Amino acid sequence: MSKQTHSFQAEVAQLLHLVTHALYSNKEIFLRELVSNASDACDKLRFEALNNTALYEDQPQLEVRVSFDKQARTLTIADNGIGMSEQEAIEHLGTIAKSGTKDFMRKLSGDQKSDAQLIGQFGVGFYSGYIVADKITVESRRAGLPAEEGVRWVSGGTGEFEVEQITRAQRGTAVTLHLREDAEEYLNAWKLKQIIGKYSDHISLPILMEKEEWKDGELLVPGDENGGRQPGGMVKTGEWETVNQASALWTRPKKDVTEEQYQEFYRAISHDSENPLTWAHNRVEGNAEYTQLLFIPAKAPFDLWNRDKKAGVKLYVKRVFIMDDAEALLPSYLRFVKGVIDSADLPLNVSRELLQESRDVKLIREGSTKRVLSMLEDLAKHDQHAAP
Repeated sequence: MSKQTHSFQAEVAQLLHLVTHALYSNKEIFLRELVSNASDACDKLRFEALNNTALYEDQPQLEVRVSFDKQARTLTIADNGIGMSEQEAIEHLGTIAKSGTKDFMRKLSGDQKSDAQLIGQFGVGFYSGYIVADKITVESRRAGLPAEEGVRWVSGGTGEFEVEQITRAQRGTAVTLHLREDAEEYLNAWKLKQIIGKYSDHISLPILMEKEEWKDGELLVPGDENGGRQPGGMVKTGEWETVNQASALWTRPKKDVTEEQYQEFYRAISHDSENPLTWAHNRVEGNAEYTQLLFIPAKAPFDLWNRDKKAGVKLYVKRVFIMDDAEALLPSYLRFVKGVIDSADLPLNVSRELLQESRDVKLIREGSTKRVLSMLEDLAKHDQHAAP
């Protein structure tokens, strides 16, 4: 089938300008967004396959793969999740707030909502790829459709995008970013692993990258201008390895986490060399669903009296890191508290970098403040009992 050219919805054209110039305060956020979208696609497949296991085809193991090609200057984030049909690609990638998740959530009711565990209701994360890319190619096939009904979507992020039907054996979606010259730092395995470790370590799916090893001597590089030979360096081995933990400590039942694991986690997030004085790990359900893992340090931090000191709570939404220093989640007088709050349904602004003032935020703030004050009260009582 021949290529079709479509115009972006007017709001998307405005959004693309905003994304590439102002929306995200640091460039590397694009990788978090695209990995998060890939994870969502796998969550959707898992949910739909509850009633139709045939959707897994011959790939029951869900995963996200991140790869790069230095010669072509491309970075690809691929998943074997639910995928898209041609019409879905036109709708979801050409119009704003139609990541598919919003529609998907609307169709669910009752307990299914919490079971589905979906994020991405804003539908703008995909466009963050244009922070680093001057062209994006998406290849996809929806689970359950024949191989001949794959789709390729291509756009330079201006006013139009092209769509054509392709044959794609594998279900799921591959997003390939054609990087700008000033974004070549993302063609580096160490850099990519660092970003994945920072933002996506606790995504519940394995995130895979191709292993590399050092080769001495001259390397044959096809099509290279230096006669095809270059000095030694890192080469890909063809094997894939998981580069995230794929398991968030705070999502595990308390009985499955040892005291040493809690202490190690505290030291990792606080950069404190000592163990915490105490901690609280709870899953809160009701009007706002969230998990809290909060630590009280053994010693007052040196900058305790600095009123400008940032809060010590990290915010996650469904195990995806959103921000450090989430001041909205605890009052400033508890700024010495360290920990993680992971929300199931927290509303965020379009860039995910600032929390919207909302009922959910207020409920989490109230609940977390009560929990910390209760911990401090218990410590005070214990001190009284321990006194001679």
